Amino acid sequence: MMKEETRSTILITGGAGFIGSNLSEYFLSKGYKVVCLDNFATGHRHNLKDFINNPNYRLIEGDIRNAADCANAVKGVDYVLHQAALGSVPRSINDPVTTNDVNVSGFLNMLVAATDAKVKRFVYAASSSTYGDSVGLPKVEDVIGKPLSPYAITKYVNELYAEIFSKTYGLETIGLRYFNVFGRKQDPKGAYAAVIPKFVMQLMQHESPVINGDGNYSRDFTYIDNVIQMNELAITTTNELAVNTVYNTAFGDRNTLNNLVNYLKEFLSKYDPEIANVAIEYGPNRAGDIPHSLASIDKAKELLAYDPKFSLQQGLEEAVDWYWNNLR
Repeated sequence: MMKEETRSTILITGGAGFIGSNLSEYFLSKGYKVVCLDNFATGHRHNLKDFINNPNYRLIEGDIRNAADCANAVKGVDYVLHQAALGSVPRSINDPVTTNDVNVSGFLNMLVAATDAKVKRFVYAASSSTYGDSVGLPKVEDVIGKPLSPYAITKYVNELYAEIFSKTYGLETIGLRYFNVFGRKQDPKGAYAAVIPKFVMQLMQHESPVINGDGNYSRDFTYIDNVIQMNELAITTTNELAVNTVYNTAFGDRNTLNNLVNYLKEFLSKYDPEIANVAIEYGPNRAGDIPHSLASIDKAKELLAYDPKFSLQQGLEEAVDWYWNNLR
């Protein structure tokens, strides 16, 4: 990497969360200076323990819904990796107002702050939920359907705002449509826990995971290191054709929830053979869920030279090792 880049400063919003803290750790290891903005609504201080005392790291406790906090956070920043958001489709259905406040108003605050501070590039976490009721597979960036949840609406609005700020104010933006990201530091607790860490915790406690539906819904599960690679490519690319657009951020393969649980049982039973015998239960389908999701990653390969290294199985083996050593 160029010497100029090693001196750059990156603001990571939501930097105490699952993805944000992994990005922070990675970019610090590459010699960047990292500023984290987080209000700890869903992030955790224990995610920062490995680098909180790094002299190149600065934590700002603040909220993206507060314009002054956003303006403070972008001072002296070269790049923004905007991860701060309220995730979860069910959460957005239960509380659409707060989801909109954080994901839309907060996002707009960050765009304004980044534009005013003249940051070089604004890279943000978009979402595969933007594809909505589009049934075609694989999902291609320029073909989307109608949103199926308040959360999906907010993430689509993010893309629209980013495009306007690129065209109107000259802010370079790149949106990364994340597909079912998993890996180390992902929170297994709470009502809106992601399926993989939640199932891992249940299996380790010999409790039966409950799959929504018959288990044949499929997802493009994406390991955290693939996501880190995409974020790095997004801030370092010098290809003018690669900016002011959106990319699927995924592995480009799909697995059913039944496959997922079988892999988890297989990998976890290496640590505890009894896990192989834990029964699986099935419940009703969840509101706002799409049956199948699979990303085309051709655009990212062509314009960003994206080359994901971790399939679901490869990522799960690494993740399960981390879960076993950190979540019991």
